[in-house]
Parts: sequence; C-alpha cells; structure tokens
Amino acid sequence: MSGPPLAGRTVLVTGASAGIGRAAALGLAAAGARVLLACRNPERGEAVLRAVEAAGSAGAELHLFDLSRPAAVRELARAVGQGPLHVLVNNAGIIEPERRLSADGIELTWATNVLAYHLLTSLLLDRLRAAAPARVINVASELAGGLDLDDVQFERRPYRGASAYSQSKQADRMLTWALARRVSGSGVTANAMHPDTVDTALLARFSGRSGAEAASCARSVGRTPEQGADTIVWLATQPEVEEQNGHFWIDRHRSPCRFRDDENEERLWALCEQMTRS
Repeated sequence: MSGPPLAGRTVLVTGASAGIGRAAALGLAAAGARVLLACRNPERGEAVLRAVEAAGSAGAELHLFDLSRPAAVRELARAVGQGPLHVLVNNAGIIEPERRLSADGIELTWATNVLAYHLLTSLLLDRLRAAAPARVINVASELAGGLDLDDVQFERRPYRGASAYSQSKQADRMLTWALARRVSGSGVTANAMHPDTVDTALLARFSGRSGAEAASCARSVGRTPEQGADTIVWLATQPEVEEQNGHFWIDRHRSPCRFRDDENEERLWALCEQMTRS
C-alpha cells in the first residue's frame, strides 16, 4: 500500500499563520510533507508550527520574515537551507485601505503580493529544478484587473485598497504565465489558483462598498479556509496534474484567464527584476 502522497518531500508555504495559508499548510502536512512555514506574526507562527507537527509533518520549520522587503525575501531563501524543495506555495498577501510604503519605499501591496512572489520563486528556482518533479503554486484571485505597468505604485492614480489588491492579483497571474514559459520541460510546473471568497481577516482590510460586498459574499457563501485551500493541496499532491503547467485553477478545474499577453507579461517580469535588484 502506498504512503502519503508527499512523504519525503519538502514544501514551503508563505503567509502560513492564518486563513488559507494555514489551512494549506495543515493539508500538506497531513499529506506527509515536511512543511516550511514563512510567517510574519511570531505567536500565530508558533501556533501553526505546533499544528502542522501534530498533523504529521516531521522536521517542520518556522521562519519569521516580513516579505515586503526584498532583503528579507533573500534572507528567507537562505534560511530554508540548501536541500531539495518540491513545492513552493506563494500565498502571503495583504490588503491596505490606505496607501502605505514598505521600509524600502515601495507601495506595500505591490511589495508583498507581487515582488515577494517573484523574488522568492526566482531565488528558489534552482532548488526546485534540482528536486524535479516540483511545483510552484501561486495563490491569485478572480478579483483581478486594473494593472497599470506605468504606475504600479499608484503614484499618479488615486489609491484604493481594492484597486491595489486587484492589480496585484492580475500581476500574480501574469508572472505565473511568464514563469511557466521559463520552466517548460524542466520538470517544474507553475500554476495559479483562485481560492474563492473565504471569510478571513484579509477581507476586513477592504474599505468602502467593495469591502462590504466581499465580506457579505464570504458570509453568505460560507467558504471555509479549508475549502479555499483545497485546490492548493490538490495541485501539490495529485499525480494527474504533475505535468500541468501555466494554468489557472478554480475548484480543481482549469479556467480561462483573460490576462494572457506575452509582451506585457515580459514587461512585468522585467519590472519586477528591476524593483528587486540588490
């Protein structure tokens, strides 16, 4: 009889201390993975570390970093060691009702939701290739759109938290497609997914009408973090998706993505390279 699907494999989940990230980490631990947790909050991080250990994750580790800073992302990539990495789940994300800057002077939503995804994946890509078959799973959203490659930090446009978040999630999808081209044939796959509307603390950060509508939808749909994380765990564990590369997934099904534009994907990739250059 075969063992757990991720037995002997290592996964890294960012934003793992609460909500969808925590549920994904627990699901991956139950699937036999050694789970590395990247969290910002020490108390919640310690709590989820104990939970994934109780769920069966031998050798689980907690790494505390603020992923809005490229220097911290680089330090995280060093801290998780040099061994094989089989699954990377880019999940950490924020919504800011007011425009705020990171310690490096970058608009905070863009720094956390986009640049951290891009830089961490780039830094760990050699380890993923060495561990192939390996998978990158980017948590995106159907709430996506409005990307302005000439004003990603809302320096000229009026800032709205929902607009900054939606832009970041469009960018996450487009970076996934650009990454998928780069890893094609390497044994590494890159996919994006939509967890649906889950009633988490993240939604409380929306302001105005969009926030009220999102929170109302979450309450009425009754989507739990575990349901939101289901497609993440499925993409990480199932043999039938091992060679699926460059797709957008909703509830375990491939879905069309309206943000398919090779030229702008490459413009975005180059911009992220520039903004994270040390």
